[in-house]
Amino acid sequence: MSKDSSFDIVSKVDFSEVTNAITQTMKEISTRYDFKGSKSEVSLDKEELVLISDDEYKLDQLKDVLLSKLIKRGIPIRNLDYGKIEKASGGTVRQRAKLVQGIDKENAKKINTIIKNSGVKVKSQVQDDQVRVSGKNRDDLQKIISLVREADLTVDVQFINYR
Repeated sequence: MSKDSSFDIVSKVDFSEVTNAITQTMKEISTRYDFKGSKSEVSLDKEELVLISDDEYKLDQLKDVLLSKLIKRGIPIRNLDYGKIEKASGGTVRQRAKLVQGIDKENAKKINTIIKNSGVKVKSQVQDDQVRVSGKNRDDLQKIISLVREADLTVDVQFINYR
C-alpha cells in the first residue's frame, strides 16, 4: 500500500516583515516633501495596523506608500481588512487595518467545494484555520494547488507541509 501525500492550505502573515515595512514607510514619509510638517504615522497594534494622518487625502497617500512596502516585503495585501475612517485627536483622521490570519469558514467551504468539484481523488478536511489535503498521487495534489491558486478567495493562501 502506498503512503498518502499531503499538504496544508494556510493563510499567515509574517509580522517581522510587517514591522520592517512600517519602518520603511515611516522613513519614506519623513523625507517626502508632500508630508513635510504632517502628523502622519503608521503603527502596529497587536494584529492591526493603525494609520494616522492630517486628512483623508494624506491618509490615502500614506496607504499607497505602506502598500508598496508591504508588497515588496511579500506580505499579502488581500489579508488587510480596512475599517472606516474616523476622526482622531488634534484634527487628524485614523484608519485601522486588521491583518487577517487563518482561513475563515466561508473560504474553507469554498476551498472544499473546489476540491470536490475538481473530480480529483483527494481528501480534504478543515482543521481550525487551515485545510489539509491528502491523496495517494502527488500529481493530483499539484492539480489541487493550481486550482486553489486560481480561485477567487478573500484571503491569500500559502501551501505548507508538502509531504
